[in-house]
Amino acid sequence: MKPGMLHHIELYVSNLSASLEFWGWLLETLNYQPYQSFTGGQSWKLNDTYLVFVEAEEAYKTPPYHRKQIGLNHLAFHAASRTQVDLITEALRAKGYQILYQDQHPYAGGPDYYAVFVEDPDRIKVEIVAPTKA
Repeated sequence: MKPGMLHHIELYVSNLSASLEFWGWLLETLNYQPYQSFTGGQSWKLNDTYLVFVEAEEAYKTPPYHRKQIGLNHLAFHAASRTQVDLITEALRAKGYQILYQDQHPYAGGPDYYAVFVEDPDRIKVEIVAPTKA
């Protein structure tokens, strides 16, 4: 553990089952391991950081989340390689998720920035970034 590193992130979601289907596969692809499971929630951990997903109470599901409103815009994760970004991209497509910025993919972040951008079931933007070339 290094002081200042993230300990955990907790996200409230509108449909836990749909979110776990998206996030479980993605996080395990990025080497996270299932961590905690409890009524209404699940977490995955990598090293000292974990992500928790909890279904929001019905009274708090409206208005729905939108990444362009005040609050979280997106979460970005390191990929091991460009090949891993490509494999994740193809798996996301096969699962029916729409790749964002398709007309610029995989260089939507710039000519030296290789990544895939997608939205989770609640439209939280997720970014998977390949290492920069040496």
